[in-house]
Amino acid sequence: MSFFIRGSKGKTATKSSKRKKGIPAGKEGAGTKKKKKLSKLEQEEIPSDSDIESDDADDEGWASKGASEEEEDQETAQEKRLRLTKQYLAQLEREENETADSLTPDKDAIAHRLQSELLEQSGKLQKQVAADYIAPSGDDLQILRGHQLAITCLVISSDNKHIFSAGKDCAIIKWNAETGKKEHKIPGGRKGTEDTHVGHTAHILALAISSDDAFLVSGCRNKVIHVWDPHTCQRKHTFKGHRDAVSGLAFRKGTHQLFSASHDRSVKIWNLDEMAYVETLFGHQDAITAVDSLTRDRAITSGGRDNSVRIWKVLEESQLIFHGHSGSIDCVRLINEEHFISGSDDGSLAIWSVMKKKPLQTIQNAHPGPDATAEGAMHKENWISSVAALQGTDLLASGSKDGCIRFWQCSDGYRSVTPVFTLPLVGFINAMQFSSDGNFLVAGVGQEHRLGRWWRLKEAKNSVVIVRLKKSSKEK
Repeated sequence: MSFFIRGSKGKTATKSSKRKKGIPAGKEGAGTKKKKKLSKLEQEEIPSDSDIESDDADDEGWASKGASEEEEDQETAQEKRLRLTKQYLAQLEREENETADSLTPDKDAIAHRLQSELLEQSGKLQKQVAADYIAPSGDDLQILRGHQLAITCLVISSDNKHIFSAGKDCAIIKWNAETGKKEHKIPGGRKGTEDTHVGHTAHILALAISSDDAFLVSGCRNKVIHVWDPHTCQRKHTFKGHRDAVSGLAFRKGTHQLFSASHDRSVKIWNLDEMAYVETLFGHQDAITAVDSLTRDRAITSGGRDNSVRIWKVLEESQLIFHGHSGSIDCVRLINEEHFISGSDDGSLAIWSVMKKKPLQTIQNAHPGPDATAEGAMHKENWISSVAALQGTDLLASGSKDGCIRFWQCSDGYRSVTPVFTLPLVGFINAMQFSSDGNFLVAGVGQEHRLGRWWRLKEAKNSVVIVRLKKSSKEK
């Protein structure tokens, strides 16, 4: 059986597509024609030159809308690339001029930006910023209350001006990130009112927003995905197709391609430009708990108690499988295209390279300390319930049921991580995200874990916490 099932626009696929490419070393599951020998080293490299893709389709964004079709037809491929490159450089100069004091563009700044973009696309960008931050104090916290039950997920708009949060009360709230005021609320409905209620009627487990802020999507335990206009909070469409709770959502950066993960052990791909289903990816042996994606046409997922993290290469119709945790892997997040971080309910935090099948480093008991509650006295490990990464930098964060947010610094090359400072809170840290400029971190805090009700911390407040991040005076 193929791992990829494709369907026509708006319809569920009924036939599996034939696999044209082989399965990478370390892959497990149905669909393999030949079993590869597993006698290679655990740290075997998994190279794939095709990972670094250059989407020629993105060139269309550089083209001038005023260029006629006749002119484009007469251009050779080389002439078109030259014209688009000139337009892109002109665009960079305009952007630099807007921020510069003089009208003379800074050529060094443009070159530095081009180099940073190249490193980001190749997955090698690592800005050293973690050492510049200082531990936040109570005055740096802004607590937003509006949810009646535990917050389970949140996202930040690309301009860092708005925060969207959702929870077990089935509601979605839009917050002003600067003032902390509530701008809009999509209320949750009661069970059984699915046909009449415009919002969700079951626990919302996932949120995602496109990089151009054109679409906000939400997924819940009722197996549905709602598509919203993030500006007006009006519903635009509903996707149905999963057979169990939708537990993760992620947009491919710079596109309207959506990945959805579910407890039905599948990943589905949707095209929001056409509001159409694209294909389904199979491979996980247990409920998928999280999904993430960046620029490349691929997604990363955590498979809960199948103890695996998988990278799905859509174009190659293949997947890479990574093992390292001994417990359920509840969260995963890409740092860049080549490295990622994951957390497990065994209390461990792991940092990975896509070129290695085992973690570069695993921090056991990453959130140490006995559980203060009598109910959790037998569980000394504090489950890692959420992780976050300031993409392209060495700054990471992890959240646990102990209520603490721990900040970590990656070494050069992401070979290891060391703790920087800890921010104590009360409750389950169910979701976290850094703003793209690194000025603040948003955390979703709840009385219960986002995926279940194993414990309930009565002293915790269901809230969204904005942590204003400050840098040392020498950096200023």
